[in-house]
Amino acid sequence: MRIVVLDGFTLNPGDLSWESLCALGEVVVYDRTPVKKVVERAAGADIILTNKTPISAETIANIPSLKYIGVMATGYNIVDIQAAHKNSVIVTNVAGYSTPAVAQHVFALLLELLNKVGFYSESVRKGEWHSSVDFSYWNQSITELNGKTFGIVGFGTIGRATAKIALAFGMRVISFHKHPERDQMDGVEFCSLETLFEMSDVVSLHCPLNDQNIGFVNKELLLKMKPNAIIINTARGPLINHDDLADALTKKIIAGAGLDVYSVEPPQEVHPIFSHPNCVFTPHQAWASFEARERLMNLVVENVRAFQRNEPIHVISPK
Repeated sequence: MRIVVLDGFTLNPGDLSWESLCALGEVVVYDRTPVKKVVERAAGADIILTNKTPISAETIANIPSLKYIGVMATGYNIVDIQAAHKNSVIVTNVAGYSTPAVAQHVFALLLELLNKVGFYSESVRKGEWHSSVDFSYWNQSITELNGKTFGIVGFGTIGRATAKIALAFGMRVISFHKHPERDQMDGVEFCSLETLFEMSDVVSLHCPLNDQNIGFVNKELLLKMKPNAIIINTARGPLINHDDLADALTKKIIAGAGLDVYSVEPPQEVHPIFSHPNCVFTPHQAWASFEARERLMNLVVENVRAFQRNEPIHVISPK
């Protein structure tokens, strides 16, 4: 079988091996593929593997050899599922590989905001400790997590892993979730969305993006938050109205934000939120630990193996 990887660099920038995939067929790996070159590069392919390179109905129609599309990620909105189904092309995705990495990243963002490690590291580098008359100094306050309330919007796999870490810090954990009766956890209380935003010292988003919740974190919801509260988003950027968030930060309606995802990626360079001092940012990398990418590679290969056995797993069906 001819297997074409359209954008392999995201999964494997060079620290992993494609060897296990190469054992399954004739493999061609491209680091990145512009949309206009997808059909040319995938010509004659039985299998396409993609992370973020879109596979449209037109692309599917123009690759008659295509039998399988493996999405090397959890989200699969880049593939026209209806067109794939119409053309008898199986589509699969990979879920759960990044759970520990994303949960850890939530607290990397949060602790940077509260402990200001980066700020004080730079201060020491600049000689400000050397110049201090005291053995210890601070000019920005440090805040403890113990005893604070941690609110989780969406209590799926990553939300649950995040809750366990928050509980270990001695925090009270509350959650807004569609199925509280199904997903109960010791130490976690369920409540309404409005109550969560009113009571939480930290709000962490872990819900999937859909047509109903685009921009649901808006001016009205932000106004319900405590003035010392922080919001963390490692889920999907469009869950937050970033103009409203920037305004809330400027007016000190809330204290800070930690963002790994954005409405547009890469984001607008000049968006006002990037100039706010009480924000920390990472470039959609919460999922990308070495261990998570290694798990992803293994699961991508297992998906291909299952397809070749005519026993496909993790198949995405049209809605």
